[in-house]
Amino acid sequence: MKARAGVGVLVVMHFRRTLFLALLSGTSWLNAAKPAVPPQVPWSFKALWRVEPGEVKDKSWARNRIDLYIQARMEAAGLKPAPRAEDRILARRLSFDVTGLPPTMDSASADIKSWKRLVDEALASPHYGERWARHWLDLARYVDQTPNWLDSTKYAYLYRDWVVKALNDDMGYDEFVVRQLAVDHLPGTKPEDRVALGFVGLSPTYFKELQLPPDIIRTTVADEWEEHVDAIGRTFLGLTLACARCHDHKSDPITAQDYYALAGVFASVKQVELPTMDESFWKPVEKARAAVADLEKQIADLKKKKPADLKQQTQALEAKIAHIKNNTPHYNMPMANAVVDAALYVVEADNKKGTKLDFKMGMARDLELHKRGNPNDIGEVVQRRFLSAFPSKSGRPRQLGTGSGRYELAKGIIEDAAPLAARVMVNRVWKHHFGRGLVDTPSEFGNLGELPTHPELLDDLAGRFIENGWSLKWLHREILNSATWQQSSQAEESQPADPDYKSYARITPRRLDWAAWRDAVLASTGELDLRFGGPAGAVNDEKNLRRSLYGASDRQDMDPMLRIHDVPDPGAHSPWRTETITPLQGLFALNSPFMQQRADALGAWIQTQKTDPLTAAHQRVFQRNPSPREREVAQRFVAGRESLKEVWSQYAQALLAANEVMFVD
Repeated sequence: MKARAGVGVLVVMHFRRTLFLALLSGTSWLNAAKPAVPPQVPWSFKALWRVEPGEVKDKSWARNRIDLYIQARMEAAGLKPAPRAEDRILARRLSFDVTGLPPTMDSASADIKSWKRLVDEALASPHYGERWARHWLDLARYVDQTPNWLDSTKYAYLYRDWVVKALNDDMGYDEFVVRQLAVDHLPGTKPEDRVALGFVGLSPTYFKELQLPPDIIRTTVADEWEEHVDAIGRTFLGLTLACARCHDHKSDPITAQDYYALAGVFASVKQVELPTMDESFWKPVEKARAAVADLEKQIADLKKKKPADLKQQTQALEAKIAHIKNNTPHYNMPMANAVVDAALYVVEADNKKGTKLDFKMGMARDLELHKRGNPNDIGEVVQRRFLSAFPSKSGRPRQLGTGSGRYELAKGIIEDAAPLAARVMVNRVWKHHFGRGLVDTPSEFGNLGELPTHPELLDDLAGRFIENGWSLKWLHREILNSATWQQSSQAEESQPADPDYKSYARITPRRLDWAAWRDAVLASTGELDLRFGGPAGAVNDEKNLRRSLYGASDRQDMDPMLRIHDVPDPGAHSPWRTETITPLQGLFALNSPFMQQRADALGAWIQTQKTDPLTAAHQRVFQRNPSPREREVAQRFVAGRESLKEVWSQYAQALLAANEVMFVD
């Protein structure tokens, strides 16, 4: 188990949980009768309940149901909401929240009376999918490059682009889940749809030295299964299922049998590359690629032997390779990082030396329970099924028997565990909009996680999220159109009374993550390349001016620029971005080639603005005019040196490194 708690802590948590459950009341949303819930069952496992918001004194503030729940809690605490933020601030906040890009000067100064229209326009932008895909890819452990001993991830970007498109198309979240786990089991699936399987197809794979005995390799394989179960549990259900690998979960109603019932699903899949075209196109390509691989092996063997005519033989083989590639239609067909159903057994190699990974293609297996998590000390076989805490309509856990069981697993998540899955996703969206979640442990909804600050609001949003077809854009609209989200950060009354920001009686300024900050810098200089999709480029390539979403991630060797700015490890599920303030970040803003080149570009542009370069610079970078004080300081800095390129470059760098670029109010 990854997290432990002492007896005293568990007692306190049990008291808090009991008190919390006692406060919940109302009419059932999805069930006719309120079920009896043992105290050890987490609040998040309960059915959704509609509890109407309490009466509020000020009837003029609320714009929708969100506000009524928030306001009732504020008034109970003796707080008042902050005033509405200025139009320019709201325009900037909306743009960064939805698209991850700064607004233009025109949009920042536009009449904001038609707020709902502005929200709809932002959500209709194709850049919305790019911004929110980044949030999802952090959860999915998305990666562009893996160590060279692994299978190719050359076409990993296809999964990333699929996520972008699914979000832009407002694919229902329930369908979004099913397609990522089991699109190949859906009727009407086309070869190009296989790219959705990247959630599992790009999962971390651990090195296996097959010269070692099977006992060692079984542990490595079991660790991979654990990673997959953990990612599924934390991403879709907000549960630390991997804690039950060695024993029953210490704090949640998840048994070791539950764990191995799910691990059997991943013991029945194989990560592969699949073609994105029909078999009639793929078969000739498959044959040609096999022939090329054989010729490349011959070249490698020749280089080892070093015959006298090495050059001539190598050239002849290379000519054959070129001929095959040039004369095979669709030879460079993109491949999906996907999975197929195949039962994996770790057995002794045929020569009795080392280990063999024996995949039984098209088959599935049920795992034996591993005593204390040890795959070499096994117990009874556990049939593949969904979690016992979430019975299906039959009253028993859903059986996972179609192929590997991935399809039934996905259906279990969005049907049997629908209340929990909806709460988790609603909370993730809320956290990205407000900087903290209604539950501030977004991937831990078990007993060791935080209790919701506004449980009635969370259930209300989760229930209506399901009723509205699991539409994420509907959820965004509810939040963005609320008076709660449109508050100012200036609230002298609530800051001392609510330092932890649990009442939402104001908005807190938030630091942009690295991707949004880099994109904002490039947008300010006018260099940002807004092309959509395609292969990733190196983030340290000075010619790479595309959105940061398209910067290559590497599990083995993360670029220093990413490490400095708290970009998470692409080999692990990351529910939030860590925020640090370090000297290296300041030095990057001052001395890095990236920032110096951006400053040179912006400085050169400012020099072309003959009428009022200082105003033009502030409008470009901050979407506002300079204050009298800012104008005075800038004029003193450039006075008498207006013709010098380096002066304007230094001035531009001071603007780009400002906190106003790095934070959104």
